[in-house]
Amino acid sequence: MKFNAAELTRTEALLFSGALGTQLQAFGLPPGQLPEMWNLTHPREVTRLHREYIDAGARVIETNTFGANRMKYPNNLEEIIAAAVANARRAVAESGRRDCFIALDIGASGKLLEPMGTFPFEDAAALFRETAALGAKHGVDFILIETMTDALEAKAAVLGAKEGAPDLPVCCTLAFETNGRLLTGATPAAAAVLLEGLRVDALGVNCGAGPRHAARLLPEMLANVRCPVICVPNAGMPRVENGKTVFDLAPDAFAAQMLEIFESGAAILGGCCGTTPAHIAALANCLRGRRPPKRDVLRVPRIASATEVVAFAEKPVLIGERINPTGKPTFQRALRAGDLEAIENAARAQYEAGAQVLDINVGLPDIDETAMMLRAVRRVEQAVPIPLQIDSNTPDVLEAGLRSYGGKALINSMNGKAHSMKTVLPLVKKYGGVVVALLLDENGIPPDVEGRLAIAERIYKEAAAYGLGKEDILIDALTLTVSSEPTSPAVTLEAVRRIREMGGWTVLGVSNVSFGLPRREGVNAAFFTLAMQAGLSAAILNPNAEAMMTAYRSYCLLNGMDRGAEDYIAHANTLPASAAATARPQTAAPPGDSAVPHSPLAAAILAGRTEAAEAQTQSLLQSVPPMDILQKELLPALDAAGKGFAAGTLFLPQLLRGANAAKAALALVQQRIRQSGGEAPPRAKIVLATVHGDIHDIGKNIFKTLLETYHFAVVDLGKDVPPEAVTAAVLEHNAPLCGLSALMTTTVPAMEATIRLLREKAPRCKVLVGGAVLNQAYADAIGADCYCPDAMAGVKACERLTAEAG
Repeated sequence: MKFNAAELTRTEALLFSGALGTQLQAFGLPPGQLPEMWNLTHPREVTRLHREYIDAGARVIETNTFGANRMKYPNNLEEIIAAAVANARRAVAESGRRDCFIALDIGASGKLLEPMGTFPFEDAAALFRETAALGAKHGVDFILIETMTDALEAKAAVLGAKEGAPDLPVCCTLAFETNGRLLTGATPAAAAVLLEGLRVDALGVNCGAGPRHAARLLPEMLANVRCPVICVPNAGMPRVENGKTVFDLAPDAFAAQMLEIFESGAAILGGCCGTTPAHIAALANCLRGRRPPKRDVLRVPRIASATEVVAFAEKPVLIGERINPTGKPTFQRALRAGDLEAIENAARAQYEAGAQVLDINVGLPDIDETAMMLRAVRRVEQAVPIPLQIDSNTPDVLEAGLRSYGGKALINSMNGKAHSMKTVLPLVKKYGGVVVALLLDENGIPPDVEGRLAIAERIYKEAAAYGLGKEDILIDALTLTVSSEPTSPAVTLEAVRRIREMGGWTVLGVSNVSFGLPRREGVNAAFFTLAMQAGLSAAILNPNAEAMMTAYRSYCLLNGMDRGAEDYIAHANTLPASAAATARPQTAAPPGDSAVPHSPLAAAILAGRTEAAEAQTQSLLQSVPPMDILQKELLPALDAAGKGFAAGTLFLPQLLRGANAAKAALALVQQRIRQSGGEAPPRAKIVLATVHGDIHDIGKNIFKTLLETYHFAVVDLGKDVPPEAVTAAVLEHNAPLCGLSALMTTTVPAMEATIRLLREKAPRCKVLVGGAVLNQAYADAIGADCYCPDAMAGVKACERLTAEAG
């Protein structure tokens, strides 16, 4: 029996097993010991736990391999995976059940991927590829990737798993923060659209703060994807009771809350940290005899950045065309010089003018287009929150851009030629995305509507052979120049109308219509309006062209797409006429606070523009004392970014970009101070460590970056650090502060042991703790001085503790 999530959930819920780590601790797993090693040293206990979940009603058994990868187990990875699969198979055989599946459980790498971190995307993909290949070799039924906190790492994991185990289905679940986003800022909707584009069998959420927290996340996923949705939350939040870690929700309460989630549309359910066989049994009892509700998800093209989903539904979508060297000598020179600042400037200008998607084309004959595409995609997706369109005539360039992009992109383009479809459609299938398909073939561009529709039909038929639907394609009916082809606009508009009647979606490069004519703006705007009236789904245009934006907003207003005329009024009445096309506040604008500095340096830091921050600092150093720059410019700008992060107007990627820009400025300030014979002493020294048994150091590394930017001296001990080593470092450096991090529930006892030793050996040291499994009550119970829900809160706590200590 092959695993197929859609088929298995057609008439009933599919039940996963519950927690492994916390249950193995109940079986005797010592604090700090690696759970995966028990596959070898305690196979009977692992098999017994699997069997208990099967007897409770679970049909999917997850192997005890959450942390099994080559970084953590360089010498015996295959031995551990083979034993883990054998233990699960033994439990299924002993149960006598014939309807169970074995999932190879794969957790996060524990590293933050570039550009926010230092772990290369391809290294991450290779790590997951190897683990998945070993799982396939030893006979698992499918791959389950779980507890992903970064959408880009989730993408690397899915691609790696599909490449390592191409014959196995892949499912993926994500662990969201209490603010409803992934650690790196992705929304549930955007992450779900990305994963469905990668053709996962099912997707959803796991871990977190319990079913109520998951229930707030799932509606976004359920509304944007058609594949089955998974919900595997913790049994509430942990706390310490009589010296033991317990969770809030008893089995019956957990099951009751999960039943509500099932009735909302999530058909694959299970439990994460704190859940037991009793929780799964209660859930199975609640679900018995119930059919999953029918979900009716609008079938339209969807693309996504890390934070925004763009659906090609009723309202036309605007695609900015200005990141393209064609006919732009200045931009060509910038590309040849590797000037990414010019690319970022063009991206910001179009975003601020109202573009909802940005086209990126860096094709020049005398540059390495693949390398430049990778750099441009990374720079632009950091600078603006909207999705991208990867644009190249070279398949290798398209693939490079699609592979590394942290979202689901538009793909520009292919056409009706057999070679083009054969080359590009496999990329669409593998990497997700919506492809722009031009209505031309080996015979050129048909002059009539019927000829163009025939090509569209061939494109749809060929796409279906790859498992792609009409919602994966935007048909470009092709805009030809009216001055040379007087009847062409009418043909194009009729083709657009007919394709919409066929159930397809369309896109046009609008401004081509007026090529060679004087005063082109009026012609472009008129043609754009006619195209929208014909059903155009998207337009590739210059969003800084006021006539085009006025035509767009007027059309939306007159067709009931601008409720209360809010958009039209906001951009026609409240701004000067020359700026009427501006659609958004400038991306460099700081969050609203009268204390925020409004200098160019502060603006550069808040926008995360390192080159601009360096240039502004160099300029200020000509006339302003360096300590004044530090105290009156850098730190207030960082504080403003911190307030934006706390308020939910800035997210981790922007916060880290701002920190890196401030770091570059700070380095110049410190250099000038040293040249003057002085030194800017750090605020205080802090020792950081991920606790013994835990290899996940993403949160710690983010905290370190922000602390260094705020001018603290950091001693970073790394990950999996024993209590004795932490204490020795605090004593050696006479550090007044110590920060401890843990991601896994099973490693919190090691955090408590470290705090106990610090209290004994270094009682004056203040201990800050953070991690996904912690909360204030838990931190208090294990004796921490301060609980830090995120890295920025940790910085503020360090400032407060330092001030209190004088």
